[in-house]
Amino acid sequence: MLLLLSACAAKVGVPPVSTLEMPAQWRMSIGPTSQGQAVERQWWQAFDDAALTALVAQALERNGDLRIAQARVADYRARLAAAGAAQQPTLSASAGPGRARALAPNGLPRVGNVFQAEVQAAYEIDVWGRLSSLTQAAAASYRAEQASADAAALSIAAIAASGYLNLRGLDAQLELAEATLKLRATSRDLAQRQFEVGYSSRLEWLQAQAEYQAAAEQIPQLQRQIFEQENALSLLAGGNPGPVRRGKPLAELAPPPVPAGLPSELLRRRPDIARAEQNVVAANAALAATRDQLLPSFRLTAAGGIQSSDFSDFLHSPIKLWRLAAGVGAPLFDGGRVQAQTDSAAAQRDQAIYAYENTVRTALAETENGIDAIVRLREQAVQNDARRETAAETLRIARNRYRNGYASYLEELDAQRTLYSADVLRLQLRTRLLAASVDLYRAMGGGWSAAPVQP
Repeated sequence: MLLLLSACAAKVGVPPVSTLEMPAQWRMSIGPTSQGQAVERQWWQAFDDAALTALVAQALERNGDLRIAQARVADYRARLAAAGAAQQPTLSASAGPGRARALAPNGLPRVGNVFQAEVQAAYEIDVWGRLSSLTQAAAASYRAEQASADAAALSIAAIAASGYLNLRGLDAQLELAEATLKLRATSRDLAQRQFEVGYSSRLEWLQAQAEYQAAAEQIPQLQRQIFEQENALSLLAGGNPGPVRRGKPLAELAPPPVPAGLPSELLRRRPDIARAEQNVVAANAALAATRDQLLPSFRLTAAGGIQSSDFSDFLHSPIKLWRLAAGVGAPLFDGGRVQAQTDSAAAQRDQAIYAYENTVRTALAETENGIDAIVRLREQAVQNDARRETAAETLRIARNRYRNGYASYLEELDAQRTLYSADVLRLQLRTRLLAASVDLYRAMGGGWSAAPVQP
């Protein structure tokens, strides 16, 4: 008994003191548009684009990585069922003939047949809760995998939405490049006629030709990017490489209102935080189960059957046999194996706690960055609008001066470049602002929440 009690005195490390502190509010104000705006689970519908909604729905249904995550959920559901079954009695049956050579009571060898059939039952009394702890660990791991699948779905939805918005941005840039190419062609033809009649120099004509070629060079580059983006979205949606159906043009796509929420609400919304939390629960339950291996185990067994040395007697008048047993097992000396396993489980529990804290801090940083990106992109868009207005007025003046003979064509070309650069940046900013809205919805959890699972 002294040896048993000393073996039960397991040393388990004290959980680390958490240094995680949730801020009361975000660093940057996200404006009055966020008031009363909750994060919807299907937040991509807020863009009001049927093609975008259909693409995300197809990705959530057919994406290969998401299917793998869902298969892992089914795997852990089966593991949970297996862990729960360990707490139930077991019942088994066996039957079969046998032949053996053994010593008879008179000391002479005897060869004979044995026919037997038996039903066995066993049950381990979970006095210390070890089996219950294993079931709790399996249930927490199952919930963690569910949250992992939700995190994968949230990521797939965000990637699909961002990819589609980027595709519409490339489409808009291609339209701008094609329209610019037509203007460059008109300017080139005008410069050529001016040169042919001796009104301007050959330098201006060559400069106009170079600008036309530069504009033409942008088109195949944008077409290649659109082609690759379509293929990427098709693969993401679980299909073969191919074209992607379009919806609203970029000019008609507006970022949805910025969702409201306090930093503490990320603990409920973000599936990756829920996954990290359930990993802590699973690690803690696994530690308890490992520690309980140092305690005695109690097992009840019962068996009943029939047996005979003759097959005819086995069928008609066999000998009935039964047995009942109760056993207690306890480790006395194992060289410190169980204690080492307990220390390892405690270290894994600590790792899960640290990982949870890192996940929460990463979520806070991603959300802060998402809010700041929207605010700064809006400010940059205001400055770009002013810049474009100035560039358009500059081009108008330069064009009039050139046509009235007060300036060379180089001034107009320079003004065209400035306006084109502002237009391209305007489209890019609009695309980035839409994508930043997607990133913020993903960072704030996208409306996902982990559902409780009963063991």
